[in-house]
Amino acid sequence: MKKKLKQIRIPKRIRESSADDFAAYLRRNARKILGIAFLMLLIHDIFGPHGVIAMRRTQMEIEQIRQQIGKINAENKSLAEQVNSLKTDPKAIERIAREEMGLARPGELIFKLPDTPKPTPTK
Repeated sequence: MKKKLKQIRIPKRIRESSADDFAAYLRRNARKILGIAFLMLLIHDIFGPHGVIAMRRTQMEIEQIRQQIGKINAENKSLAEQVNSLKTDPKAIERIAREEMGLARPGELIFKLPDTPKPTPTK
């Protein structure tokens, strides 16, 4: 039940003339075609996913992340110094015990003053 397809023969002079016409078209419009191709490549290099604009955005993100890393490293250094002082400095341990835990030495009295109320804005 297969149908045979008819083959169409194109005369040689038509095939040659169409190839000649295409070559002539390319010769006439080569500058336009190359200009359009160059313009498309230029647009792609500027606005494409890996273009100049995307690269600039990525560089800005990298700089922001570097700043965040610097802040976190400074915070880590400060916390490491606090940990070291709590391990080795008895005065730091005593300060934490007094201020945050409300502890005192035997015979000392602790006086806690109430916080001053914030003034309410009047209209």
